[in-house]
Amino acid sequence: MNTPNAEWRDLDALHHLHPFTNHAALRAAGARVIVRADGPHIWDSEGHRILDGMAGLWTTNVGYGRRELADAARDQILELPFYNTFFKTTHPPVVALSQKLAEITPPHINQVFYGSSGSESNDTAIRLIRHYWALKGEPNRRIIISRKNAYHGSTIAAGSMGGMGHVHQHSYPVYEGFRHVMDPCWFDEGRDGESLDAFGIRAARAIEDEILAVGPENVAAFAGEPVQGAGGVKIAPDTYWPEVQRIVDKYGILLLADEVITGFGRLGTWFASDYYGIRPNLITFAKAVTSGYLPLSGLLIDDGLAEALMDHDDDFNHGYTFSGHPVACAVALKNIEIMERERLLPRVTDYAAPALRRMLEKFKDHPLVGEVRSVGMMGAIELVADKKTRRRFHNPGRVGLICRDHFFREGFIMRAVFDTMVCAPPLIWSDSEFEEAERVIAKALDLTLSDVAGEIAA
Repeated sequence: MNTPNAEWRDLDALHHLHPFTNHAALRAAGARVIVRADGPHIWDSEGHRILDGMAGLWTTNVGYGRRELADAARDQILELPFYNTFFKTTHPPVVALSQKLAEITPPHINQVFYGSSGSESNDTAIRLIRHYWALKGEPNRRIIISRKNAYHGSTIAAGSMGGMGHVHQHSYPVYEGFRHVMDPCWFDEGRDGESLDAFGIRAARAIEDEILAVGPENVAAFAGEPVQGAGGVKIAPDTYWPEVQRIVDKYGILLLADEVITGFGRLGTWFASDYYGIRPNLITFAKAVTSGYLPLSGLLIDDGLAEALMDHDDDFNHGYTFSGHPVACAVALKNIEIMERERLLPRVTDYAAPALRRMLEKFKDHPLVGEVRSVGMMGAIELVADKKTRRRFHNPGRVGLICRDHFFREGFIMRAVFDTMVCAPPLIWSDSEFEEAERVIAKALDLTLSDVAGEIAA
């Protein structure tokens, strides 16, 4: 398509509503038109090459331009482009993918229900959790506890389970049956003199406090991202998840691990639940299962939930037209095959994660930086007005957007979560990409500092 760049922008403004966007501001400025991608880079319509530090949107773990994934999609389209799984029917790609997922998940998880997005899978989890307790004769167990700043999707149910106020803003009101406790991010919630270990225990016990406040007999599940991604790559201390596991076991509630972001190698394991040693009853996934090449998501459930469904002669009245889409399943299978063949999981553990940590730690003394942190191939840089007190800037998000724009102009993508700069690179980064990113981070931070120098504490 030879449409001039300006025309693309004009047409976008005329017809396209973007997600999570101030539409008036975007249309006044015009959208950046992305036209191609290869490996770890994307190109815009003006010819700028940009290093993608967000793997698309936490998705393209194997990088762009993988011909094998395109071939897998083409071959499946020619063989069977679509059929549903409603009419007591199945097809080879969904059977093969389900078998493969059972192989790479923890031993107690052997069943999967498919959707097309993380939001859909979390909606499915909510419905199944409540249905499970009804089948067990405890229909009052409806409350699902989550955390502030958690992101579980944008549908009304999944958005309500999440703990982001700006998402709740458009639910009118938040759907009933959800409670939100403190998130386990020491930088935001830690007390002066409080150790990371002590903070982790305190943050976990906020869950127990909420269970006792609403009554254990009314609590169905605790839902949490192993690492809070869209909330700002918030990494819990080592003491947190073992204590969470103790609490859910003590009160007999279900544990839902939202691995839409952390699944499929982001921490160097197939799932972050493995990394943290937790035993979830349910795991939601999406994004990187196909490396973002096609939409696909799913809900993995343990044998106990599956048995409860099988023990009752009734329908689970839930599903989607594209549940187990054959083309998406074929691409997912090929994506997993690539990850296994190229040993991307041990590559994250042995090389990429340490390289990311070393790179980010070089900026911890920058005048604008309050903290750097990373786990696996996820990292964050906190932008602050006062390093000593962790005081943030007025009008949260303003400085983050300034910084993000500098990153884009200099050729590297980091996402601004208010004033937290986050990254989640493809798992294929090499020394040259880390060196390229380091150069841009240094320049973008200095440019941002120059823009806000008058707001920085002496």
